[in-house]
Amino acid sequence: MGAVTPAPTSTQVPAPASPSTARAINDRLALQLLQESGPLTATQLKTMTGLSRPSVADLVDRLTEAGLIEIAGESGEQRRGPNAKLYGIVADRAHLAALDVRTDRVTAVVTDLLGRPLAEAALPVGAPEDAVAALLRTAREAGAAELHTVVIGAPGLVAPATGELRDTSGLPAWHRDLVTALQRSLPAVVVVENETNLAALAEQRLGVARDLDSFVLLWLGAGVGAAVVLDGRLRRGASGGAGEIGFLPVPGTTGLPSAEDCAGGFHALVGREAVTALARAHGFAGPAEEAVAGAAGEPFLEALAERLALGAAAAAAILDPGCVVLAGELGRAGGPALAARVAHRVAELTPVPTEIRATTLGDPAVLAGAELAAREAAQAVLFGG
Repeated sequence: MGAVTPAPTSTQVPAPASPSTARAINDRLALQLLQESGPLTATQLKTMTGLSRPSVADLVDRLTEAGLIEIAGESGEQRRGPNAKLYGIVADRAHLAALDVRTDRVTAVVTDLLGRPLAEAALPVGAPEDAVAALLRTAREAGAAELHTVVIGAPGLVAPATGELRDTSGLPAWHRDLVTALQRSLPAVVVVENETNLAALAEQRLGVARDLDSFVLLWLGAGVGAAVVLDGRLRRGASGGAGEIGFLPVPGTTGLPSAEDCAGGFHALVGREAVTALARAHGFAGPAEEAVAGAAGEPFLEALAERLALGAAAAAAILDPGCVVLAGELGRAGGPALAARVAHRVAELTPVPTEIRATTLGDPAVLAGAELAAREAAQAVLFGG
């Protein structure tokens, strides 16, 4: 019989944080409060942080000397003597760019450090160098001498380990060329993320998923994709392929998907072309968004809900996210009416309770998510996060 290690007779107390570590923690807390609720007075910072008045005074001095905060005005409270100074983050300390890259277009927005949009432009498609030049012109229009962080939302697989946009069939070669050109031409941090993942970030912070820790976002547009958020964290998978639901084998297609082509998968049922064809089969010849918004009639919506429920039920059975968000331009067009029909059908297909919600953001969610990601990445560097 082996020796038994005796249990410790005392509890080891963790060493207290060093003064420098404590200051860094307090600084980050104050910057977060100023970002979310600012500008604030020193008294408000004292109340919200729980720090002593001298500690807040030192904190304000440190952040001001570092060029991170500045006096943004005075409070409106009349007191004996001067009004209290209001402190706010120096928004032009860094300029950021968010890009939404589609198969046929690129949209860019330049913002300040607080995420406030300063300029927006449509960039040339198919010529990476021209797109870089156009982005730099947009930055100059925004008053930015240079860009600190650029976040690109693009279709396709992004390798989690390297952040590289992988070569994906069906996407134009200029996608990868654009990312490379931006990384080569700009002194900024350039990050690429899958567009559906960025849409999920926007829904989680700004949209219908604000009260959720777990959900699956089902993107419905020209292409079909999904983003998986579990326990508050975006899950990309081992290769970045989590959410490639367009390749999901489903009944009702003419064949099976392959590694190179999702034509036989879920995409073949709910992609824009498939939705347009379904609407025409129900006698409606207008745009897909109008059909999904109800113009094609009740039978069409029921048929579309039947198709969408296949993907939603599969996500529920495997992940149990509790909620599926119908996103993208078609998800927004369908709204609560389509979501209710999908929810009814999903409840018949799986015992896993799953709420279905319609996006309130729609197509702009990708760009909004890229703006959020750029702001958080830049602030993590500048604020010591």
